[in-house]
Amino acid sequence: MFLTMNKLSDTMTPAYSFFKSMSVRQKILAIFLILSVITLLITGIVAFYTIGDIGNNAEKSSQDLGRTAINKSQVSLMQEAEKDLQRIASDQAEITDVIFFDTNIEMEILTAQAESLQNNQPLIPNVHSFPTGASPGDPLNSTVVILAPGSSVTSQSDEYRTLAGMDDLLMAVHHADVDMASVYIATDSGIMRSNPWNNRFESDYDPRIRNWYTQAKSSSSVVWSKPYVDASGNGLLITGSHAVPTKYGTWVIASDITIETIRQDILNLALGGTGYAVLLDSGGNVISSPDLSAGNTTWNEAFALNNVFDDANPGLVETGKKMVAGKTGLDHVWINGQETYIAFAPVRSMNWSFAIAKPASQVLAPSKIVEEEIRSATQITGEQIDARTIHILGIFAGLFCVLLIIVIILSVMLSKIITRPVEILKQGTVAIGNGDLDYHLTIETGDEFEALAHSFNSMAGDLKKNIEHLRRTTAEKERYAKEMEIAKEIQDNFLPESPPAIPGIELAAATLPAMEIGGDLYDFIPVKGNRWGIAIADVSGKGVSAALFMALSRTLIRITGSAEADPSVVLQQANRLIFEDGRSSMFITVFYGVLDPEKMTFTYGNAGHNLPLLVRGDPPEIRILEGGRCIALGVVPEIKIAPGELALQYGDLIVMYTDGVTEAFNPRDEEFGEARLADFIRSHRDAPVQEIIDDLIAELRTFFGNAPQSDDITLVVIRVK
Repeated sequence: MFLTMNKLSDTMTPAYSFFKSMSVRQKILAIFLILSVITLLITGIVAFYTIGDIGNNAEKSSQDLGRTAINKSQVSLMQEAEKDLQRIASDQAEITDVIFFDTNIEMEILTAQAESLQNNQPLIPNVHSFPTGASPGDPLNSTVVILAPGSSVTSQSDEYRTLAGMDDLLMAVHHADVDMASVYIATDSGIMRSNPWNNRFESDYDPRIRNWYTQAKSSSSVVWSKPYVDASGNGLLITGSHAVPTKYGTWVIASDITIETIRQDILNLALGGTGYAVLLDSGGNVISSPDLSAGNTTWNEAFALNNVFDDANPGLVETGKKMVAGKTGLDHVWINGQETYIAFAPVRSMNWSFAIAKPASQVLAPSKIVEEEIRSATQITGEQIDARTIHILGIFAGLFCVLLIIVIILSVMLSKIITRPVEILKQGTVAIGNGDLDYHLTIETGDEFEALAHSFNSMAGDLKKNIEHLRRTTAEKERYAKEMEIAKEIQDNFLPESPPAIPGIELAAATLPAMEIGGDLYDFIPVKGNRWGIAIADVSGKGVSAALFMALSRTLIRITGSAEADPSVVLQQANRLIFEDGRSSMFITVFYGVLDPEKMTFTYGNAGHNLPLLVRGDPPEIRILEGGRCIALGVVPEIKIAPGELALQYGDLIVMYTDGVTEAFNPRDEEFGEARLADFIRSHRDAPVQEIIDDLIAELRTFFGNAPQSDDITLVVIRVK
């Protein structure tokens, strides 16, 4: 036994002796190496499984974030679409209100003219009238006269001659309002005068039995008919009519607006060709819609109207009730198995309602594209995560084989010092990339990583604020651009396309707004006796309100000017109408003159406007037209004005302008001024009038250089040849 123990001791002695002979540093190193290898093996096995699990979790998180982004984008898009549809419906209802309000005003003007004819001598109209069997040379500037079956009136009757006094104003109103198909007046005695002339009335046509006539006689204000087929061949239309009691009996003034005009000017404008827009009257009848037409219905047959309350869809019926009640809102209705958005708003002046319908599939179409892009990005991210996981595992295996204990120690240290903060930063960048701007990083290492995390969180907050600000700014710019587009279209439609051709007169005009739209206007108005009214004006203020006020003022001046040759009377009547409107604090300066090329005279009045320049003689002498002055229109209810009169001479040059010319400023804040204007006109006196305007505008552009244009610029130049 003792011998055996001795042998065993001898066997263990070399290893023990070797370990015992090692220094403490070597022993610690040997123990540390053994422990490190064991730790590395265990850590390696765990790391392989952990890295794979991290990749799976990261891919799942990416997919969850993608689904969340899709849901949020759909909800946001639906909310924005609802707001946009409601805004479009409200804006379009207001535009419709303005269109019919203007027509009602024109009807009131015609009514006033009809009443004034009762106690005066019959007027001799400038407009020629013809029966349906005639062939006038210019139908647009002629009146058709119809005598109903059984009428005993003749052309020598007192009422017949008195009624003819309406012809000039009928034509003026028709020319001033492009939405009107025709404007006319009919009497109890069977007379009807209509502008423009046409020969499509049947021989048995009797206006006295038409609905628009009978409805007007039972009302004291303007009434609008339901859609019906026109007897004069204009298709499906509606008629506004107003009864006028006279000593001869009742006269009824009426104007027609075709359903096609409403569809083109109102319904199609609403969504630019997408969606579906309709007008309902107070009884739920469809006044206008994209598919409304006369079909095979003739003029003497009743036209069958569609009524929303007859529809089998309860959702549409419920929406129709809200519209008829004059409410503003947005409903979701299922139509033919498809969810549809319907936004509606009242047309208050007509007691109608305007609605826009748009399928939800069109609203969510952009969301489907975004959804597909997010799914594709999520798939790519998953593939990248898988590839990155495999790559990390390969690197880890290589380091394990090559560097052993040193690499493991460095890996453990780096995993604690660097890897964890970097991973957190990576997760933050992925979250931000997927749209989660509320993601918050938490790193508390006390070094640059912690400072970087704070900077990252600040960046995410700033980015969220900037995106929200950009969204609001973009929406505001789109709304403003739409308003400017509407206002500019209104303004462009009210300015003459070209100056008229007047024998012996050379005429040119131009306007240059300071912004998208301007408050200046000019106009050429035909006046009886081969004379022409020439107007230039400047509305106070800027923007949409100035454009609309300009349009109203231009209409009033044109209506009064076409019927009156005295500029003082024109300005007085226009001032009275503008002041009576009285719903804004705006006013307008106007220079208005009547040019008589036969008598070679220019009679004028100046309501607070810049004084025009007259260039006469050789060498040229510049004078100022100072006569006929009064206060601007719309300030006081009545104005007094004594018109100025100028006897024209051959070679005379008259320059009319707005204050945007003389009050133009250069970058040094110097004013262009009246002296520079006079020098320019004197030096260009012999140039063609259009060239004078073009060169003056170029001179002004050169003068103010990089400085912004301070005000609208408008010029009218007249030369006696």
